[in-house]
Amino acid sequence: MEYTLIAEAYEKMEETTKRTDLTAYLVELFKATPLKILDKVIYLTQGKLYPDYMGVEIGVADKLALRTLANITGLTAEQVEEYYKQKGDIGIVAQDLLTNKKQQTLFSEPLTVERVYTTLEKIAKTTGSGSLDLRLAHLQSLLNDATPLEAKYLMRTVTGRLRLGVADYTVLDALAIAFTGNKENRIHLERAYNISSDLGAVAKTVAEEGLEGILRFRIQVGKPVRPMLAERLESAEAIVEKMGGECAIEYKLDGERLQIHKLGEKVELFSRRLENITTHYPDAISLVKRHIKAKEAILDGEAVAINEETGEYLPFQEIMHRRRKYGIEEAMRQYPISLNLFDILYLEGEDLTQKPYLERRKILEKVTEKTERITVIPAIITADSAKIEEFMQQAILDGCEGIVAKDLKSSYRAGAREFSWIKLKREYKSELQDTIDLVIVGAFYGKGKRAGRYGTFLLAAYDKEEDVFKTATKIGTGFTDEDLVRFPEILQPYMIPNKHARVESKIEADVWFTPKVVIEVIASEVTLSPVHTCAMNIIRKGAGLALRFPKYTGRLRDDKAPEDATTVQEIVELYKAQLKKIVEQ
Repeated sequence: MEYTLIAEAYEKMEETTKRTDLTAYLVELFKATPLKILDKVIYLTQGKLYPDYMGVEIGVADKLALRTLANITGLTAEQVEEYYKQKGDIGIVAQDLLTNKKQQTLFSEPLTVERVYTTLEKIAKTTGSGSLDLRLAHLQSLLNDATPLEAKYLMRTVTGRLRLGVADYTVLDALAIAFTGNKENRIHLERAYNISSDLGAVAKTVAEEGLEGILRFRIQVGKPVRPMLAERLESAEAIVEKMGGECAIEYKLDGERLQIHKLGEKVELFSRRLENITTHYPDAISLVKRHIKAKEAILDGEAVAINEETGEYLPFQEIMHRRRKYGIEEAMRQYPISLNLFDILYLEGEDLTQKPYLERRKILEKVTEKTERITVIPAIITADSAKIEEFMQQAILDGCEGIVAKDLKSSYRAGAREFSWIKLKREYKSELQDTIDLVIVGAFYGKGKRAGRYGTFLLAAYDKEEDVFKTATKIGTGFTDEDLVRFPEILQPYMIPNKHARVESKIEADVWFTPKVVIEVIASEVTLSPVHTCAMNIIRKGAGLALRFPKYTGRLRDDKAPEDATTVQEIVELYKAQLKKIVEQ
């Protein structure tokens, strides 16, 4: 298969502003792809070579990419770098420079997808002495035979800036249409993806074996399960009403969520974004080996930084120091952790996700040998809102964010966010000082002291039903001078020329971004808005919902994918809860 077919599909996808068009272009591409390389095309379209949990990154730095372009065009490195500064997009730079070069080129060998994928694999896996020159040579071999359009997307891919913004759910829609003829079958593909976290494997299976193959997917140790997530409500009374009776109330800790996979003496840890972070927590691995009484298990839990002298929980920011590539031993000494387990998904060959919460909890208690450093999260069972409030106050005194209520009969719904789990955080007890996680989708240039840099950002909530991001507020407060310098650097890889196809906005930003960066904000209230698209027409025709007086908390949620941000439905619930308070007053 020629790589130009992929590049042409990417070009069409980049130019559209409609999600239906994105899906149609993907269907067309998948149908044109030979089955034996369909998984590779899926990964390339995601801007990667393997599923995230395998931890393989292409990882070509800008400097190496620009040096490669200089080598094949005959320009100096300074000339190429200066042109890059003007354009700000390494893909456009490659396309422009190769357009000029191709006028003098008589012959080139067409690139195939197989060759591109194999060469990118070599680049990703080349390490050690002399690796820089070897990586350059591999990349140069591709660019020498690339068309300008192919070069555009090759360079974006290798530098991690493909920026198509094609969501997993859009890919699943396209696969369902392409290989089952019915978009409704996405539900089966989604479950297979949720328990395997491998979109390429799902694609190849449905293409080769149809839905029968998809229904045979099973949980496996070593392949992370997409985590179940909680909805939110504003009070203990609302939780009791929603649950309709007794429920479990657990501490909600302020740490890093870990999915723990144990196979004999091998233990692997995955983040909520399914990154393999095993090397960050050698102490957690040791705890699991010594105190989890099972040969094969998949556990869900939270690593929390602690004060070693008092055993008290410390804030989230402290545990983020463990996200180092180097100096792990020192980080372990400076930022010790406790491991707090709250679910078990798999044990000794048995999938436990379909068992009710209460049964899973009992199994978890049985396999966990509790110590000061590893335990099962404290929980009570009650239908009394007063007891929930009392338990929450104890949780806060113990250094937690709040509590999570869980339906006693609920299964573990991988990848789902629903009211079987409901979180109640301490911020919710004020008028509306909720912490809300939103995605930066645009920015506006500042004035006065902020002239020449971004002054405000356009934030959006995630609409899972439509798989789009809908604007909910503009924010300019809470940012330090350091933040205002740092954020353009963080956002630069995701800058795009036009509004992203998965962003719904009535507001025209000065700069647009691929939905990627999630930040935490607080606000005084949720209000009706004629200009923001979050929950448009749901509460009132012609009006959406927006946050009033938003403020950045200082917390960059790089542990969250954009699809893990606060949802439109959650903001609707916050608005309704707010109305209820006003009526009661």
